[in-house]
Amino acid sequence: MGLLAFLKTQFVVHLLIGFVFVVSGLIINFIQLCTLVLWPVNKQLYRRLNCRLAYSLWSQLVMLLEWWSRTECTLFTDQATVRCLGKEHAVIILNHNFEIDFLCGWTMCERFGVLGSSKVLAKRELLCVPVIGWTWYFLEIVFCRRRWEEDRDTVVRGLQRLADYPEYMWVCTGRPPGGEGGLRAAADLSWLNSSGRLWRWAQQAPRSCCQPRRFPLEEIPLDEKEAAQWLHKLYQEKDALQEMYSREGVFPGQQFQPARRPWTLLNFLFWATVLLSPLLSFAVGVFASGSPLSILTFLGFVGAASFGVRRLIGVTEIEKGSSYGNQEFKKKE
Repeated sequence: MGLLAFLKTQFVVHLLIGFVFVVSGLIINFIQLCTLVLWPVNKQLYRRLNCRLAYSLWSQLVMLLEWWSRTECTLFTDQATVRCLGKEHAVIILNHNFEIDFLCGWTMCERFGVLGSSKVLAKRELLCVPVIGWTWYFLEIVFCRRRWEEDRDTVVRGLQRLADYPEYMWVCTGRPPGGEGGLRAAADLSWLNSSGRLWRWAQQAPRSCCQPRRFPLEEIPLDEKEAAQWLHKLYQEKDALQEMYSREGVFPGQQFQPARRPWTLLNFLFWATVLLSPLLSFAVGVFASGSPLSILTFLGFVGAASFGVRRLIGVTEIEKGSSYGNQEFKKKE
């Protein structure tokens, strides 16, 4: 095992990466708070600045996939679809089977230049989560209560507010929301991962495969009943594609591997240099002092930081996800 592979397995290294993400996230949240004064003066400038700030945060996670785990992300699609990626607003209908599906999606967002402006439909509880939820708030993310009677209007109004967004954006959702606004297309993304476990990243280079399909909005029925049938058929096709991948290891279509860019790594190295240099100097000073109280306090801080990072990771766990829509289905039964 080489030195780099050994370091990837060490908890202390994981903790330092988590420290950089959380502290830089809090700094970014503070800067985002300061940009609120721009909203009544120049809303579009506010949005552009917050896209850059969000990119600086999310790209740290993308760096883990692209550079730390060396994950290869392959698209199975056609050239016409690839030409449209990152060149228009889109609603992304994303299946969610693994905890890192969102990270694979963010990787594609980064490679096609829409990571900072990417949106999601998030459950309202995440609004209170530091770093992640707070960043989404400043990005005008639509937060849902997971009750469709209330969320129907919330989603439509939220997307209508984003209709004049100054940069191309992808709105990731498990189902296509109503209301066209300024959106031009819906894209179906089917993700499958040959290795979906974080702790295996240090031992091998996982592979993620995605098949995007583009549907211009004019091809999607406006009638609610017809739209429901269209969506039902779409998910049947997604299930069939997953079964095909399980058997053959590939999706249909031409293979594309968008080149990774250096900005995610450079951004992380910047934050690591800024934040870890004073931290390591402080840690050396604490242990050099020989004070039991100082050492115990520092170790307590490390333990609290570890707990906080694990709680943030827990936000992405599927078993803690929403049963959104199940209540409606149960009522009908």
